[in-house]
Amino acid sequence: MKKLINQIIGIDQGDTILFSDFEEGGDMWTGKGPRLRRKSIAFSNAFKAPPCVHVSLSMWDMDTVANARADVTSENVTVEGFDVVFRTWGDTRVARARVGWLAIGPLGHADDWELY
Repeated sequence: MKKLINQIIGIDQGDTILFSDFEEGGDMWTGKGPRLRRKSIAFSNAFKAPPCVHVSLSMWDMDTVANARADVTSENVTVEGFDVVFRTWGDTRVARARVGWLAIGPLGHADDWELY
């Protein structure tokens, strides 16, 4: 559990298209090559400390011939942003995917003290 000890809590959110592989025969659609996509997301303002980040699929377009397999997560969370990572495996074919995200964490304040 992350405890927030701060007077100002920031919430940032977004929705981003990770890939659209069916139009050009990309790896996720053909099932060949890397089955991982990573996209860096920048927060609209920096947090005071790394926030908690929640990610979820907000749209996915999968082929119906094979099982639908997907893993989406956040990695490398910093005060300025994070990486959203989408993975699939086996014979799953993914045409496109969009991810929604939500970050909650402490924000800095002009009256904050910094001891050196």
